[in-house]
Amino acid sequence: MSLSYPVVILAGGLGSRLSEETGIKPKPMVEINGKPILWHIMKLYSHFGFNNFIICLGYKGYVIKEYFYHYFLHSSDLTINLGTNTTQYHHSTTEPWQVTLVDTGLESNTGGRIKRIAKYVQSDTFFLTYGDGVADVNIASLLDFHVKGGKLATLTTVQPSGKFGVLSLSSDFSVDSFIEKPKNGGWINGGFFVLNRKIFDYIENDTTSIWEKAPLEKLASENQLLAYPHHGFWKPMDTLKDMLDLNEIAKAGTPPWAVWA
Repeated sequence: MSLSYPVVILAGGLGSRLSEETGIKPKPMVEINGKPILWHIMKLYSHFGFNNFIICLGYKGYVIKEYFYHYFLHSSDLTINLGTNTTQYHHSTTEPWQVTLVDTGLESNTGGRIKRIAKYVQSDTFFLTYGDGVADVNIASLLDFHVKGGKLATLTTVQPSGKFGVLSLSSDFSVDSFIEKPKNGGWINGGFFVLNRKIFDYIENDTTSIWEKAPLEKLASENQLLAYPHHGFWKPMDTLKDMLDLNEIAKAGTPPWAVWA
């Protein structure tokens, strides 16, 4: 299996449910403990040896472009000689990443964004994920599951915690037990896909198609979609509360998604 498989990250949405932050930046640039959530996602894949990234830009995509354009500068110690207008770089903590930044349209849907980066995917297999959620998914195991399954697409499925505590009641309505925000039992799409490039043929329109609707539904109907069960940590950053929760987790110590730490 090749470690050159690219990682496609959807990073172009408006992030309207997190408008407190996304008024000035795209949601993937909202920070967890001083680093954009996009950085945390990329570190996960990099930990497993996948360092070739294709990022689908849209809303305020220039912010992401500028972040990576200046990444080496901001990750290095510098000596700047103003008299000669020269800069000497010293110790750097930069990453071994190749990052392709693609404008996939301001209002494109997820399927359209994926369709538009097809020419940048040179391998038969590639990864796809969303730019607004973190998890401790074992990417190597996910890839192995996909290869052994022999289908065109594999998604990672998760069981998110419920929003409310659950009571177990006896016949006289005494409370037998209380579980704070248990797993709700339903498996949902958690992202973290492994895909064959043939999936591009399942996306009809490069602007309006929604990846999670017709393309995935057709793949499922043709028995070409697998679900890799993930029982570990997974959390999206959809709202301000999600952002605050993730920052609290990170500040408490090594966060569970930081498998590289």
